[in-house]
Amino acid sequence: MKKQFEIQEYKNNQLNPELAISHLQPEIWEKVNRLQVRKMLCEFSHELLLSPQLKRIHGIWGLYSLTTSNGQTEYQFLARILALDHWHIDNNSITKIINKQTEPLDAIAFLLEFTKELGFTDLNLPTYLEEVISCLYGSAYMHTNSQLTSKDLTKASYADVEHAMIAGHPCFIANSARIGFDAVDYQNYSPEAAAPLSLVWVAGHKNHTEFTSIDPLTYREVMQQELDSETKASFDLVLNEKGLDPEQYIYFPIHPWQWHNKLVYLFAPDIAASKLVCLGNSKDQYMPQQSVRTFFNVSHTGRFYVKSALSILNMGFMRGLSPYFMRTTPPINEWVANTVENDAYLQKKGFTILKEIATVGYTNGYIEEAIKVDSPYKKMLSTLWRESPMDKIAPGERIMTMASLLHIDTKGTSLLSELIKNSPLDTKEWLNSYLQCYLSPLLHCFYYHDMRFMPHGENLILVFRDNVPVRAIMKDIGEEVAVVNQQKELPEIVKRIIIPVPEDLKILSIFTQIFDSFFRYLNHVLVEHINLPEEDFWSLVAECITEYQSEYPELEDKFRKYDLFATEIIKTCSNRLQMQNSQKMIDGSDPFRNQKFAGFLKNPLSVYQAKLI
Repeated sequence: MKKQFEIQEYKNNQLNPELAISHLQPEIWEKVNRLQVRKMLCEFSHELLLSPQLKRIHGIWGLYSLTTSNGQTEYQFLARILALDHWHIDNNSITKIINKQTEPLDAIAFLLEFTKELGFTDLNLPTYLEEVISCLYGSAYMHTNSQLTSKDLTKASYADVEHAMIAGHPCFIANSARIGFDAVDYQNYSPEAAAPLSLVWVAGHKNHTEFTSIDPLTYREVMQQELDSETKASFDLVLNEKGLDPEQYIYFPIHPWQWHNKLVYLFAPDIAASKLVCLGNSKDQYMPQQSVRTFFNVSHTGRFYVKSALSILNMGFMRGLSPYFMRTTPPINEWVANTVENDAYLQKKGFTILKEIATVGYTNGYIEEAIKVDSPYKKMLSTLWRESPMDKIAPGERIMTMASLLHIDTKGTSLLSELIKNSPLDTKEWLNSYLQCYLSPLLHCFYYHDMRFMPHGENLILVFRDNVPVRAIMKDIGEEVAVVNQQKELPEIVKRIIIPVPEDLKILSIFTQIFDSFFRYLNHVLVEHINLPEEDFWSLVAECITEYQSEYPELEDKFRKYDLFATEIIKTCSNRLQMQNSQKMIDGSDPFRNQKFAGFLKNPLSVYQAKLI
């Protein structure tokens, strides 16, 4: 009877069917479809997949037309083409015309109308459609339930800012799908919807589980940091009652979805044999971050982040964690941290990283024997602990994800404009402070250390004082950091971060990751919401670069070889890459092998003609 009661209680806790669709209302659906069509027009045109034609000029705007190949459907809209071929489209101007009649905007219909131009096949189109529809579902939820305004976020906690982000990665059309979550999972685990939740703790036998950490941190110290004595004792008791010795097991937290949807089935033999034991739920409560599989401890904010394998499809990858990579992740973080901490320039800029200080990887023997190649099935049960950013801020400081600089609330107000308005600086002074703490350190890492990160909005935390950015904290090190010099001497255990990069593509570490993937959108926000001429922003970027170059005249040859003031920039195409393979966009060991390029961008810095030392 007890089991039947527990099952019934579980069912009663599920959302009722109406709640799962309560946000799918006509007015909201029309709004999010319009926003998605605007983004598709912008990004597909940027990547030269679509070619809107200029019909006439209206002041600073051009009236553009895009017609389907059969000539039956036409889209018209007002747009300005900003630096880096960025299409700034007037959202309210987009009109769809069929047989001289105006029709509602429909993002899915748009994809079907331009299937050939976008390069879809019968094999890859269905998955992509599912991802885009999932994005629309989530966008409708956020536009229905988002409560904090941009002004509110200038005073909000770090967790509340993460919870409030609604845009996702700016480059990608299918950027916030979580294929694998059902409607209940979405409410429970998505960063925009979830309330604080518990993680599942498991114990893996040491014959199958490997713990790795930075020196001198030990497994025992991690447990003391993450578990109070009462919780640790209760977990020990679970094993003792099964006749198992806690000293033979490694304890670690995992994503609840992963446990209920993957591990209880695929790891059933290991569970039955007590190689893998469920210990129960965490006492601490966590909030999922924008990266979905990373959790911030809101019960004890000084405790570590937890990043767990999560076998859902999200923006071009199945979000697992390799137990093999877990073995080298702490040493890599230690090497990067030592590089950063021992560099006088980076310390002057206050640049730091959030170290991934400990990891656990569990190896499933059956899967390892069955599958000899790289596979998501091998990445289903790993966890890492990352430092908390709360330990890196001083009194009077607060932190935000850098993605917040692109945030536009549901009323159309920019968070960036509110931050500047509620700071003691004017716009240019504010931007200069931002560039000094963000761009300058990344330039130094690239030119001085041959090291690049993946410094897009979600991967970087900004430290603010009086709503002015004063320092940057880089995160997601183990999976994203790379050394682009194959002759660089590194410790053997760190060498996997050396990647092969053609000489002419090395500069894309800055041009693509910083300029095209973030500054392009930041420039748009500055133009649209703050009325800053785009030349003013790029002039500040040029000044920041030349200031850095003047401090390191000994790097002149590198500055010329990897020239940030070159006339043209190779255009990297993120959506072409994702649409080609939504399961695995790139190979981390050789990220340029599958990369998609389409022509060149005019470099907005070329007009400033750097004065190299």
